[in-house]
Amino acid sequence: MVYVKQFRCFNCGRTHSPEAVRDMAIMRCMDCNSAIDVEYDYGSIKKTILKDDFMRSAPTHWKYWAFLPVNDLSKIISMGEGGTPLLEVARLTPAGTSARILIKNEGVNPTGSFKDRGSALEVTKAMESGKGTLVLASTGNMGASVAAYSAFAGLRCRVYVPEFASSQKVSQMKAHGAEIIRTNGDYSQAMQMAEDYVRSHPDTFLTGDYPWRSEGTKTVAYEIVDQMYFHVPDYIFIPIGNGTLMWGVYEGLRDLISIGIIDRMPQLVGVQAQGCNPVVHAWESKSHSITAIHNPQTIATAISCGDPIQGLGALAAIINTRGNGVEVTDEEILKARDELALCGIFTEPSGAVAYAGFLSMHKKMQHEMKDKTIVCLATGHGLKDMYGL
Repeated sequence: MVYVKQFRCFNCGRTHSPEAVRDMAIMRCMDCNSAIDVEYDYGSIKKTILKDDFMRSAPTHWKYWAFLPVNDLSKIISMGEGGTPLLEVARLTPAGTSARILIKNEGVNPTGSFKDRGSALEVTKAMESGKGTLVLASTGNMGASVAAYSAFAGLRCRVYVPEFASSQKVSQMKAHGAEIIRTNGDYSQAMQMAEDYVRSHPDTFLTGDYPWRSEGTKTVAYEIVDQMYFHVPDYIFIPIGNGTLMWGVYEGLRDLISIGIIDRMPQLVGVQAQGCNPVVHAWESKSHSITAIHNPQTIATAISCGDPIQGLGALAAIINTRGNGVEVTDEEILKARDELALCGIFTEPSGAVAYAGFLSMHKKMQHEMKDKTIVCLATGHGLKDMYGL
């Protein structure tokens, strides 16, 4: 890991060396079992990146390799992820406001969702480790993505899937040759089963919402800034499931500040469905801990994670940017999906959550959002989940 210094626990602050993390079956804090974050040697990264060349080159996922924890760049696994469009559609702006709305359309990634960014890095790390089977729990998109990237790399894939997962997404996993294990409980139970399997099978590699995935995911933040000619939007609206995307966006922006490419943070707004809102609830109650929601209920199945692994990271991203937490109803999610589709952007219900959050927050804060530039992440293609169509 060329520029990785150490890993730090979100909860207790304990640091872990890269060597210790490399040998972990489950990438969690050895003291409190919480999520851990990667810390980089920014001084070395700054010396490596020639800013003029870096800024002129087109945005793609691996353009930002210096910010990614890869030991051997010759082992990179890529299917053309990243470089997704940042679209401005004036009709998406509510009447009577001068806000500028941009949609980052992640549905055009190779398997139809933002998950491909994390999968590219995770499968690369699996190749580095010499492990032949990737194991994970997934509500759908991540499983489909890891299955595709595993197949591309010639590796096996085993996915634990909650019973509510979209049949289209399970079919996508099967098409790529993944072994599917259906579970009767929610995502948390599927995740526990995946972790237990990896503990008892040392030849496997655990993927999912752990450090490698958030590190791969953060390239979406680099691209947003890059596509805005290295200007920073005022707000970025982000759906929260396990919290990995939210933390990844924050990480990416922090990286760019640390080497002097940008000089400020936008406000990050985390959006959750009303039936699965543990992070937003923690933010509203000013709590520094996440209370799990058992058997969450929402049509936004891709973010139906009642006990989010990166929940503390997502909460920190909101707090550290003076952002907001917003919850939206299933009805608001479907309305937002339909509005996006009528403007040519077809996203699944979970992919419309960020835009639904913007519409909800704008009703309450129209004056504060006047003349602001807002980016909403549309995280998955509409063909992934055709609920209600």
